[in-house]
Amino acid sequence: QVQLVESGGGLVQAGGSLRLSCAASGLTFSTYAMGWFRHRQAPGKEREFVGGISWGGGHTYYADSVEGRFTISRDDAKNTVYLQMNSLKPEDTAVYYCAARRTVGATSVYVSVYEYNYWGQGTQVTVSS
Repeated sequence: QVQLVESGGGLVQAGGSLRLSCAASGLTFSTYAMGWFRHRQAPGKEREFVGGISWGGGHTYYADSVEGRFTISRDDAKNTVYLQMNSLKPEDTAVYYCAARRTVGATSVYVSVYEYNYWGQGTQVTVSS
């Protein structure tokens, strides 16, 4: 079955960096668009889009809140997608999830939780001030 396993979360001071990884199995990774989402622990907060990368890696797209600080990349040979997070802020504290959506020849980046087929279990990122 399909599995997405995130790793790399942890505690970091504001201004620091972390790199999250998401290892996929049970699917033909190269045919999937990938995305990163996060869920901040606050009343009424829903899972929000962070960044996405297209099938083939030619297109990326980011939420305004992380543009210029976060970078998403993929290594199809390793079935892994990464999220490099720099200049972290306390408001980046959240559980981060990776997601996969099967695409056939499309180069789109998907931003809605409803557009993804598979999800990982999440990894906690905590940024202290």
